Parts: sequence; structure tokens; C-alpha cells
Amino acid sequence: MSETLFALITGTSSGLGYEMAQYLLEEGYSVIGVSRSGTALDHPNFIDILCDIREEGAVEEMYELIAGHTDSLHLIILNAGIFEMSPLVETSTKEFNDHLSTNVVGAFHILKHAIDFLVEDLTHIVTISSIASKKGLANISAYSASKFALNGMIESLREEWEHLGVRFSTLMPGAILTPIWDESEEDLPRDQMMTINDFMHVFQMVVNSPPHVQFPEITFLHKRGLLK
Repeated sequence: MSETLFALITGTSSGLGYEMAQYLLEEGYSVIGVSRSGTALDHPNFIDILCDIREEGAVEEMYELIAGHTDSLHLIILNAGIFEMSPLVETSTKEFNDHLSTNVVGAFHILKHAIDFLVEDLTHIVTISSIASKKGLANISAYSASKFALNGMIESLREEWEHLGVRFSTLMPGAILTPIWDESEEDLPRDQMMTINDFMHVFQMVVNSPPHVQFPEITFLHKRGLLK
């Protein structure tokens, strides 16, 4: 790359966020990773920032730190999120609110305060949503509600920022075999889940697409379909 391109990724402590950060570093980006617990990535062009994106003040401080490195974000990846499974009647109000706070309000804070870092006609905002944002599935009402809301917010912002030439791509994958399933008590078929490499195949296509191309909705899942 002839100039330094900066990417901001939320949720880089493990899983998809970690893999996306590693890939972009290999591609020559300077990557700003944001998480609550920090990231084990060791690279001279990786900037690790501890931040709870649910807190607006923390996000404002995060951007102050970013301003010490760059005034331009060429790629913003909204990846941070939580996922818990339980029937609706067994879902606590706190658990439901936690999904909204992290998966929706956190993304809202990131986008709201990114405005001064947008590069007109260039910045690409990639949202990692879910197939559960298109189809409600049993036992994930809180997660599904948060992802439906996330998609709606992105669609609205796409209209608001159209004059800036910012492009928005929203990835809506089916189940991916990441460490998040290690914490689940559900006995779901792992052989019907995509691998992280499957996800990265699509992600690489999206971020390397021509600057006039965006993917408002790109849904992909294992050939066996939804988990049953």
C-alpha cells in the first residue's frame, strides 16, 4: 500500500475479531483493536485499546487515543457482541438488556463518534451481523432482537451518510465454530457450523472489493442450512 490505511475493529480479543485483525495486518493495514480484555496479537502496526463500548464516555476516550495515531479510519469493522442461548421465558431482563447494550448500543457509540474520522468516498463500514437478524430462531430471542436492531440502525445510517460516499457492508453468517460455543451448554451439531476460514473467505472478498462496491446484505451459511 502506498499510504497507511487504518482499520478499527471491535471485539478483537478472540474469534473472528482476532482473525480479521491478523489478516488486515498481513495486508499492510495499521489495525486498532478494541476489546474489554485486550488482545494477544503482537505486531508493530497493531494498536490494542481496552474499552467497554457500552459506555459512551469510554468510546470518546478511545477516539482521543486514536487521534494520537491518525485522523482517518479507512475501515471500521463492527464485530463486538455477545451471544447467549435460553428460552424467552428463562431469559432475564438483565440478559436481554446486555445483548442490546453490547450488540446495538456499543455499535451506536462507535459510529456516532467516528464521524470526524471518516474519509469521504473511501471509508468502508463492515458490520458483522448474523443470519439471526433475518430469521428469528428458537432460544436466542435476545440475540436475534439485538441483531435485527443492529441491521435497522445500519440501514438508517446508510441513508444519512450517503452524501459522504461511505459504503456499508453487512455480513450475516450462519453459525461459525468459534470459542463462543465452548461456553454454551447446548449440544449443537458442530459439523453443521462453518469454520473461521469459511468466514474469512467471504470477509476477504468484501474488504478487497472495488471502492464503488458495497454489500448491504450478504448471507452465507453451511450447505446443510440452519442448525437443528
